[in-house]
Amino acid sequence: MEIAILIFDRLTALDAIGPYEVLSRIPNATVKFVAKQAGTVRTDVGSLALVADYVLDQVQSPDILVVPGGPGQTALMDDEAVLNWVRRAHETSKWTASVCTGSLVLGAAGLLKGLKATTHWLAYDALRQLGAEPTEQRVVIEGKIITAAGVSAGIDMALTLVARECGAGVAQSIQLGIEYDPQPPFDSGSPSKAPAEIVERLRSRSRFLMS
Repeated sequence: MEIAILIFDRLTALDAIGPYEVLSRIPNATVKFVAKQAGTVRTDVGSLALVADYVLDQVQSPDILVVPGGPGQTALMDDEAVLNWVRRAHETSKWTASVCTGSLVLGAAGLLKGLKATTHWLAYDALRQLGAEPTEQRVVIEGKIITAAGVSAGIDMALTLVARECGAGVAQSIQLGIEYDPQPPFDSGSPSKAPAEIVERLRSRSRFLMS
């Protein structure tokens, strides 16, 4: 099984690495980090680099395509080379997935029109403008398209995908292997749960806000 994870400058690290930690453990899977140009890309805060060993044309028909998000996704939404690659990969993929604002790239490629989808909660309006129907679900499946909410939801998405593709037993084994047993110290991981002042503070200064 060939898995392609699109990476780009100013992506959010966990959007890519969370799914990678899960999907790379599928038996006989090969994960390829793909970018418009081979080499390193820097994450949104700049202190971490990821390496793309493959360019777009080298990975034409992945079984699974994963598009992470992050501030750098804005540039991809106007990049026809990237959007055309996403469209072509989606034509033959078993699964096309996104994490956080990566769904906006899928939307810009025209893949989400009329479909329910999710993204980071601060990007719901942008997702709606691309023809999708935003939902607050953490993971949304529409046919072979699976979208995840913000950042950490990519792990849930990947485990859901593994269960669909390989069975619940394989997914549970991977979950146990990475000891994914969330017990956050605060119940403030969504805008419906977080204190109102925290929500407004983040909304006012967030990098995810779209015009």
